[in-house]
Amino acid sequence: MIELYQFPTAYGLPNLSPFCMKLETYLRMAGLPYEIRWKSAPFATPKGKLPYIRDGETCVADSSFVIEYLKGRYGDALDEWLTAEQRAAALALQRLMEEHLYWAVLYLRWIEDANWPATRQAFFGGLPPVLRTLVPMGARRGMRRELHGHGMGRHSREEITALANADVTALAAHLGDKTYMMGDRPCSLDAIAYAFLANLLWVPLEYNPILEHARTYPTLESYCQRMKARYFAGA
Repeated sequence: MIELYQFPTAYGLPNLSPFCMKLETYLRMAGLPYEIRWKSAPFATPKGKLPYIRDGETCVADSSFVIEYLKGRYGDALDEWLTAEQRAAALALQRLMEEHLYWAVLYLRWIEDANWPATRQAFFGGLPPVLRTLVPMGARRGMRRELHGHGMGRHSREEITALANADVTALAAHLGDKTYMMGDRPCSLDAIAYAFLANLLWVPLEYNPILEHARTYPTLESYCQRMKARYFAGA
């Protein structure tokens, strides 16, 4: 049985971490049985982050490396039908979400003062009292350093919003009237898109101009509802 180590759930989402949610969605899409091991903080994890898996004696960290491992071990029925051109487009869209849009959402959750109390409670509310005070402070400082190092944290909130809104517009344009991101059949890109879009659309933040922009594209909400109904009905 595959053991999935990830943050606790919140706000009715499978996970507040898009990367954890991406991996659990992939496991469901691929029909692979798994058990969740909840962790409130990424202490003593292989790469200091979540998610990661244990599959028998094998431990794999990083959601993308985990998915590649699972494809190699259990087959790749989700993506085998994609052409080389579609695979290239899927990779580009993955990078858009994981290496760019992600950092804008991170800024809104962890740095924007109006949103920080909700983020702190969602991620660290289950810790013992002393840790519940100290760990969030250290985590927030770390996020601020990471955002600055990436470059997103060097921009104003208005500039960050503009960059993220362009990403959302591109995702909506690519989806168009298709059922799934690459057509009538789901593929592993949909695990990523659902995780990132649902975390944008369905997490209540006091200040979220990116969400306001996303709501101007009803197809994104409809897409997330389709994915939820197909893979997380009753969850």
